[in-house]
Amino acid sequence: MRLIENGRARSAFLVLALSLLMAGDAWRYTLGWWTFGVLGVAMAVASVWLLVVARDRWRVSTLPYPVLAFMVLATLSLAWSHYRLATLLGLLTTWLIAIAAVAITVTYSWSEILNGLSVLLRWVLGLSLAFELFVSVVLQRPVLPLFTQPGVDYSIYDTLPKMLYWSRNELFQVFDAGRIQGIVGNANHLGFLALIATIVFCLQLADRTITRRWGAFWLAIAAVALVFTRSATVTAALVAVVFVAVAVVLVRRARSSRQRSLTIAGILAVIAVGITAIVLLHSTLLGLLGKSDDLTGRVGIWEKVIALAQQRPAVGWGWVSYWVPWAEPFDTLAFRNGVRQLQAHNAWLDLWLQLGIFGIIVFAAIVLSSLQRSWSFATDRPQSSPAGPLPYAAAALFPLLLLVALLVQSAAESRMLVEFGLFFVIVIAVKTKPGNRQSVL
Repeated sequence: MRLIENGRARSAFLVLALSLLMAGDAWRYTLGWWTFGVLGVAMAVASVWLLVVARDRWRVSTLPYPVLAFMVLATLSLAWSHYRLATLLGLLTTWLIAIAAVAITVTYSWSEILNGLSVLLRWVLGLSLAFELFVSVVLQRPVLPLFTQPGVDYSIYDTLPKMLYWSRNELFQVFDAGRIQGIVGNANHLGFLALIATIVFCLQLADRTITRRWGAFWLAIAAVALVFTRSATVTAALVAVVFVAVAVVLVRRARSSRQRSLTIAGILAVIAVGITAIVLLHSTLLGLLGKSDDLTGRVGIWEKVIALAQQRPAVGWGWVSYWVPWAEPFDTLAFRNGVRQLQAHNAWLDLWLQLGIFGIIVFAAIVLSSLQRSWSFATDRPQSSPAGPLPYAAAALFPLLLLVALLVQSAAESRMLVEFGLFFVIVIAVKTKPGNRQSVL
């Protein structure tokens, strides 16, 4: 009970939990996998304790049915899994993430989660830029992680692929195809964290929960990270987030039901035109984003995943979360630039491979229902108080904007099924369920 009531302890636990989920590689690269595992288990134990202490705040009925169905399906897949030990490991991490998500959902408000994210992302972005500056100015050479990824043998390479480096020492080459990776060791991931930071800082500025000076400063840091990571996926997600944010503002300003309906119809028309343009002009758009038609080798990976998924189309090969590099067929399934891949680089293909068509249907139900409720959460004015109508809170956009960003990312990455991606999908699904909504004011 003391943790729930103590403000500093609450904030510290939330930031630590978010750091393990969102910056896990930073922990693993610096302190090792065993230390990270111990911290993860400690977080899980604390999450279970939170659920026990706060048992009056939740019931099994608190959880949306699609979330329960997904967890049941993933667990049942152990019965038909082609790699049962890997499935056991995947289920362990998935259940730990789900437990942490529910614990944080029922014990923290949206505003507390937003503040926790703000603190963490400032540290991640600040340390990432400082780390890259240190590498380029002092070390002046690429840097490998202090602790390597399990299953990776550096001795088999004559020349180490760039993908294995923690930092590539490309800070001063960012305008010549260089990319920074920060403390998380991945340019795409750092870019996506910078996108989330941009959303968080903008909402905090709009709600005046952060001063303009500091808000502008950290927005500038996030912008630098966005530019220096040069991620096409994140750029696409940023465009989608801006579009949705503008759409919400337009709907909020509608003065009548008729005007609101016309606004929504116009937004849907723009979306339809945008999707058509993407389909017809995809090669041109990829060129503008600096990508080839094979999407940096992703198409080849997708073809192999599809071929394998077609062998077990209904229920898949068994849940595994991240691909386990020592388990068949993942040990030889997909390589990119000589590096074994641990995901399908598409969340929906990964779902088909692991849980089949049933997995896609169940997870799509989670996402679509959460998307609909998040839209309502963002656009519906809070109920009036005795003093008069309550104002809209900018922070009410957060679950919608984050979910949109995750959806766009799911086309090129599978992170929506693991770590912070799965965590926030569950948090949004549970927290926006009717009867579970907490004030963001």
